[in-house]
Amino acid sequence: MDDYYKFLDSKRQLSGEYGFNPVYMPDQAFDFQKSLIEWSCLKGRSAIFADCGLGKSLMQLAWAQNVVQKTNKNVLILTPLAVSHQTVKEGSKFGIECAKSSDGKVKSKITVTNYERLHYFDSSDFVSVVCDESSILKNFDGKIKSQVTEFLRTIEYRLLCTATAAPNDFIELGTSSEALGHMGFMDMIGRFFKKTGSTTSRKDENRSGIYNLKGHARRDFWRWVVSWSRALRKPSDLGFEDFDHALPELITKQHVVQCRSKNPEYLFDMPAFGLQEQRAERSRSVRERCEMAAEIVNSKESCALAWCYLNKESEMLKSLIDGAEEVKGSDADEKKEECFDAFEKGQIKCLVTKPTIAGFGLNWQHCNRMTFFPSHSFEQWYQSIRRCWRFGQKSNVTVDLITSEGELDVLRNLKRKTDQAEEMFGKMVALMRNELNIKTVDNHKTQIQLPSWL
Repeated sequence: MDDYYKFLDSKRQLSGEYGFNPVYMPDQAFDFQKSLIEWSCLKGRSAIFADCGLGKSLMQLAWAQNVVQKTNKNVLILTPLAVSHQTVKEGSKFGIECAKSSDGKVKSKITVTNYERLHYFDSSDFVSVVCDESSILKNFDGKIKSQVTEFLRTIEYRLLCTATAAPNDFIELGTSSEALGHMGFMDMIGRFFKKTGSTTSRKDENRSGIYNLKGHARRDFWRWVVSWSRALRKPSDLGFEDFDHALPELITKQHVVQCRSKNPEYLFDMPAFGLQEQRAERSRSVRERCEMAAEIVNSKESCALAWCYLNKESEMLKSLIDGAEEVKGSDADEKKEECFDAFEKGQIKCLVTKPTIAGFGLNWQHCNRMTFFPSHSFEQWYQSIRRCWRFGQKSNVTVDLITSEGELDVLRNLKRKTDQAEEMFGKMVALMRNELNIKTVDNHKTQIQLPSWL
């Protein structure tokens, strides 16, 4: 019987231990942050899926400092565009020395750069890499994504940090596992999932795209995920007090505009079907939607964010909104960072930009008003509103969703994805709590008990 249990243990997919006991802990960190820093150091290769405003910057900087003090070797932190400057400032605030580099030169034990600059660096110069907002990788083209995957392949210590680990389907956790050097994506599919022939039903909690989590593999799958990652929306998800980690109210207002120009194919406006019709409808309604956004922003004295997708929208919003500054994809990185910094300091009343440019990693709790033109991307919606609606925000956040009658199906699809993602992440946290045996006691305080295999 003992041999049989040994055989079962040999088949169990749990991540190995690559790390070390932490040698540094910042005094400024909350208890739950210290717990995650210690755990990630012990793991060596891990992922922290923490909601916006829970201090991922501090945790990844502290983790990097631990690697430096343990190995006396270099660490590279990869960030979205313009976030590298913010990360360096955070390091200075917490007394952790780091420097930004855009040309491949190692200027400090902890070097910070943007994902787009990775091709200038040599992986042999680093013993550790941190991927900030790691979920952004799937928004890059295949070239950059391949560069990151290849760069990480020979790195000893790795840390992924993001708020949306799997915005639509938890099957995407496989890409994080592969980047960390654990089980590969296709290996995960073969071991835990079975392929189905339909994607129409989303009611099954185990369903993910065209794959179903095998019934007998459900617990083993989540035990495996828990072995290399932690997911939380608030500290109590890991058994700690929430204290001041409470989000203000998110107020979403929907505005539907009528196009002054008629659709030549219909007698009156009809919902657009398919991406081609929806793109045509978005282009036809640019002026009306931009005028509505400008009217809303100009009616308030407070600063605002105006999110858009098309270049025509960006140009028109800048011309219609008082004191607006436009940040385009073609702008130099230096100009983008200058504008983002000026907006954070209150020198720009309204920032006009796209989610693909400024939707990841930036902290703008000073702003609590946004206009948004909805698209099918839940992740871009979630990340965009989270630039302002995050822990540390003192005011209620208002988001004005502006669309045309022809794009109402886009809005409905975005709402469906939002509800689905909320349900999925909630179940993910609940299953992790169950595997870690985290329970809430009667006096509303929490305690944590770790299973023996950790």
